[in-house]
Amino acid sequence: MKITVFNPKIGFLQEKKLVASTDKPLLFLIGRHPNSDLVLNTPEVSRVHGLITSFQQNYYFVELASTGGSRLNNQEVLVNQNCILQPGDNLRIGDFFLLFLSEEEQIEKSDPYWFLKPQTTDNSHQINSGKQDKIIVNCSQIIQETHDVKTFCLITSPPTIFNYQPGQFVTLELAIDGKLVKRPYSISSTPSRPHNLEITVKRVPAPNDIPDAPPGLVSNWLHDNFTVGNQIKISPPTGNFTIQNNPNRKFIFISAGSGITPMMSMSRWLCDTTPNADIVFIHSAKTVNDIAFCHELEFMANRHPNFQLAITLTGRQYNPNWLGYTGRLNETMIKTISDDFQERIVYVCGPDGFRESVKAILRELEFPMENYHEESFGSSKKQNKQQKQSQLVVADDTPTHFYSTSYAPMPEKSNVVAFTKSQKEVVCDAKETILQAAQKEGITLPYGCQMGACGQCKLRKLSGEVYYEEDSNCEEDYVLTCVAKVQGNVIIEG
Repeated sequence: MKITVFNPKIGFLQEKKLVASTDKPLLFLIGRHPNSDLVLNTPEVSRVHGLITSFQQNYYFVELASTGGSRLNNQEVLVNQNCILQPGDNLRIGDFFLLFLSEEEQIEKSDPYWFLKPQTTDNSHQINSGKQDKIIVNCSQIIQETHDVKTFCLITSPPTIFNYQPGQFVTLELAIDGKLVKRPYSISSTPSRPHNLEITVKRVPAPNDIPDAPPGLVSNWLHDNFTVGNQIKISPPTGNFTIQNNPNRKFIFISAGSGITPMMSMSRWLCDTTPNADIVFIHSAKTVNDIAFCHELEFMANRHPNFQLAITLTGRQYNPNWLGYTGRLNETMIKTISDDFQERIVYVCGPDGFRESVKAILRELEFPMENYHEESFGSSKKQNKQQKQSQLVVADDTPTHFYSTSYAPMPEKSNVVAFTKSQKEVVCDAKETILQAAQKEGITLPYGCQMGACGQCKLRKLSGEVYYEEDSNCEEDYVLTCVAKVQGNVIIEG
């Protein structure tokens, strides 16, 4: 059996081979002591932390009453208990992860993204980006990042290797008040921790300019109701906001608010796997208390010489102890923080107004926009005002006009969408998407991210014209109902 050992926080990566013998049992010591067979030299690891031994060609891990303890497949290991080890198992000691592989398994480490590749094991299966049905996950831990931000750590039982790209998202599917709700959340963890998937969620108050509007439905439900041990259904990871296929090694990550989550996934990944990556990390927050991952970001900046951290505070409350930037991001800040920004690949994530502002600044600075990538985080205020209907999947209890499948002439109405399979039709407001109009009438359509990224809402278009406010990359004969708006009458196979 082989062990791949990695520590995302310090960029540690090592391989060890275990050899069992019939005449002499294996005694493989793990700890901080320099004479250990596997030296894990960080403070949270005890001098003699644990032991791997063998009996009749099987391997066992024994926890030796260490200070911090150990977790096998995210389950706490009892002291002096023989825990059998099998290919695919994951042992966590402090911030170190030990992945156990069979002798036959080979991982090609010449590929800097080797942790994204499926790994074949005897007792684990893989969840690949966008290739499986819904997944049931369990909440193993909840981390309070700030006063209104929590990270939910998700695992599967039996253990599953999550294969995804840093920067992607999953769509949560849950029932609230008896109604099915779906919401996308960016993954904040890194694929270099393959048995664990994390989402970081901010509590959402009602908008200041729409005080009567309901607060964030799913985000607040997670904060108030989702606890350790609970289960939830998620989609496989998906999304194109990722660094995987980018050969460049110089990046600028610019984020505001909850937009920090995919940036953390990409930064953690680069620090784990690409030591020569040159990262400028710029984040905008209201106050010091609103900076999620603050201590980890400072640790990364101190540990990795090519990781430059810059945070600006935009809140009106003045903090005399704050020595960083203040005010909204502007041209001077960008040039001061990174004088070589023209040579970098830029990734931006945050509210619509923030992204639009950053894009305008970069254009003014004549940045090559082919190297600009962005991810929307939350609906714009304009969209929130227009979208008064909650996006829920509800039962169809209302009488509906049936539309003939022989494609008879459309009725004399403007902006009507007809669905041939369900034999229903709906009138669309010019400002709402096909999905919003259908849900308003109690028509159930498939959907996922509601941003036109995952493709789960794609249906065949038989006739008519639709338009998108942004480039959708959707084929001419299909329509992404979550972002498409109609022009006249449209017939859809759905």
